Amino acid sequence: MLFHVRMDVAIPHDLDPDVRAETVAREKARALEVQRAGKWPHIWRVVGQYSNISIFDVESNAELHEILGSLPLFPYMTITVAPLTTHPSDLAVQ
Repeated sequence: MLFHVRMDVAIPHDLDPDVRAETVAREKARALEVQRAGKWPHIWRVVGQYSNISIFDVESNAELHEILGSLPLFPYMTITVAPLTTHPSDLAVQ
C-alpha cells in the first residue's frame, strides 16, 4: 500500500540543545533504517519549512502507524496521510 505523508516538525524552542541534537540524530538514523528496509522509498524536503513530503510503501495502515510512531521526532510532528492508488491515465498502467 502506498501512502503520501506530510510531516511538519515543530521542536519546542526551549528544548535542551543536547536533547534536541540527540533526538535529531536518532531521527536520521531511524529514517535511514526505514528507507533501507524499502518502506520509505521517497522523501523530499519542503523548501523553507521544517517539513517533508514522503511516500511510504507498507503492508497496512497499522504498519504505517507503527513506523511513524517509531520516529524520535514523532511527538513534535503534525502528520497528514493520504492513501494512494494508481491513476487510470498513468502511462505505466497503459
